[in-house]
This record gives sequence, C-alpha cells and structure tokens, in this order.
Amino acid sequence: MPRINSLEELVALRDQMRAKRDLHLATETRIIIGMGTCGIAAGARAVMNAVEDELKKANIDATIVSVGCIGVCQMEPLLDIEQPGKPRVTYINIQPDMVPRLIQEHLVNGRIVTEWAMGKLDPEGLPH
Repeated sequence: MPRINSLEELVALRDQMRAKRDLHLATETRIIIGMGTCGIAAGARAVMNAVEDELKKANIDATIVSVGCIGVCQMEPLLDIEQPGKPRVTYINIQPDMVPRLIQEHLVNGRIVTEWAMGKLDPEGLPH
C-alpha cells in the first residue's frame, strides 16, 4: 500500500473503500452468526461449520460473518440471512441439523422458514 502523504489522499482512500464496501454489500448474500460467548456455548461454532459445509454442497456463494453477542442469549444460536433487496431475517435456536433445510428453503427456494424466524428487517431497516 502506498504511503499517504496528505489529508486529501486519506479522504480519497476513504471514499474509495466506502464505494467498494457499498458495492460488496449491495451484491452479496451474507449469513451472520452470533459468536459471542453465549452463542458459542449454545453451539454456534457447530452451526457455522454446518453452514460452511452446506454452502459448499449447494455451490452457493455467500459470505459468513461472525459477530459478537447479539443480546438475546436465551435464543442462541442466532443466525441472520441478509440478501440484497430482501428483508434481513433473524433465525433463532438454530442447530446444525436444521442448516440443510434453512439453506434450501431460504437461499435456494427464496422462502423464509417462519417457524424458526424471530423477525425481519426490510431493506430500509424497518422491522416487521
């Protein structure tokens, strides 16, 4: 990376990185898994491994993002699916054996698995 020699160069780099990030977020599927202490204790690491395996099997291009505590420990493991132009859906109490159905229904068939969903945010961030 070249050395930054002025505030203008720093601002230009910031703007370039923001544009790259925005494009990335607008075109990619993200699976967000709560990996705080409570999530890990509830089995989130095994869920993340199951998601990785299922995405490979189904040849689905998605990014898995691990985050810290989401704040509803009694509902862990928590998993959100975020796709461009669609509501972000939060699933609760997800176990590894649930992952194949979740990936098939939500990502392949485009249907929310309502019995496992806690809620959703529309693309503008408003809750349903």
